[in-house]
Amino acid sequence: MKKMIVLFALLALTVAALAGAAATKGTWTGWVTDEHCGAKGASADHKACAEKCMTNGSKLVFYNTADKKIYGLDKQDVAKANLGHEVKVTGELEGKSIKVDSISAAGGK
Repeated sequence: MKKMIVLFALLALTVAALAGAAATKGTWTGWVTDEHCGAKGASADHKACAEKCMTNGSKLVFYNTADKKIYGLDKQDVAKANLGHEVKVTGELEGKSIKVDSISAAGGK
């Protein structure tokens, strides 16, 4: 009986962990910035600094204004084209990274 309870508990934990790790599709609004400056770089005024940080090896990331968190971006070329603008990122969130489908100007600008 005890073995059965332990096995059931392990199964429940495994299912919960897999459900939490599942990717979430969605659209998020925020700023493309560099990983070095993070949230401090979430503005149009930060574009030149982010470009400089990129030449020094820093990757571009996404600052989500809703949850105030930083997320990695898999399509660096698309992110670079949107530096200095508030954007909407559409894609699949997996942990702390977004698999980008598209990045466009926020508010239809």
